[in-house]
Amino acid sequence: MKSMVIGGIILIVALMAGTYFVAGDSLNFGEDYINDLTMLAGLAIISITVFVALKYVNQIKNDTASGDLAEENWDGIGEFKNPIPTGWGLAFIGVIVWGMWYMTVGYPTNGFSQIGQWNEETLEYNAKFESKWQNPDADTLTAMGESIFLVQCAPCHGVDAQGIGGKAQDLTQRLLKESVVYAIKNGASNFKTQYPAGMPPMMLTDEKEIDEVATYVAGGLKGEQPASFAVCAGCHGADGNGMEYVAPSLKTYTDSVITAVLDDGKKANIGTMPSFKGRLNETQYKALATYIRGLGE
Repeated sequence: MKSMVIGGIILIVALMAGTYFVAGDSLNFGEDYINDLTMLAGLAIISITVFVALKYVNQIKNDTASGDLAEENWDGIGEFKNPIPTGWGLAFIGVIVWGMWYMTVGYPTNGFSQIGQWNEETLEYNAKFESKWQNPDADTLTAMGESIFLVQCAPCHGVDAQGIGGKAQDLTQRLLKESVVYAIKNGASNFKTQYPAGMPPMMLTDEKEIDEVATYVAGGLKGEQPASFAVCAGCHGADGNGMEYVAPSLKTYTDSVITAVLDDGKKANIGTMPSFKGRLNETQYKALATYIRGLGE
């Protein structure tokens, strides 16, 4: 028994040292009580687990079963009619009580949580932001949009917004010819929030007509309009300015186009852009749209 106790103590020290080696760099006692409690709880669990394991190993080695056997047996293996250990019973009831507390009043339903605190602070900040910038002028929107672009968009689109050599959309112009060809052949139906009907694929099937329309749209809808553009005009309008809730503008990045891309993400010939929904508020949407519209001017 003495050797087991010594071995157990050595095991506890080794486990504690291993725990501190792995997580100790994030622990500085006294700075954050949650981290302190977490580390102390971990050390307590290690100690309790080792001593309980040693206790039952010792019982297995030395104790002799006693008591009244039940009448039933299974292949000669019987069961004593002994009451459950008091500690087990208390632990079982304690777990039930703790579980009820946890599900009704404990974390995270009504108790403190770092995520909840972060959400509260974010909502409070957004409310202050929207109150402060209810009616920003064009210069303020542009400056705000530039800041948002550099943080949220530049990592993929580049600081100059030209798409980093084709890795993302070139935002200095509304549409590239390759993007128009892809949309005509594959459709565009992921802007559900702003244009729920979407665009079906193969609105044009003739390669010559597809090339003419793509060249015309990518060129800013300038020059002679190809006859086959009439198919597009049904939804995008004869002037290409789009229709609310029907089809986006082909000329410029309107607020609706930017909102659709941010909320729904985008799938095109280059690849897939994830949704940014929830990251920005309405004022920031307008600011970003204002800044991007000004890039090609």
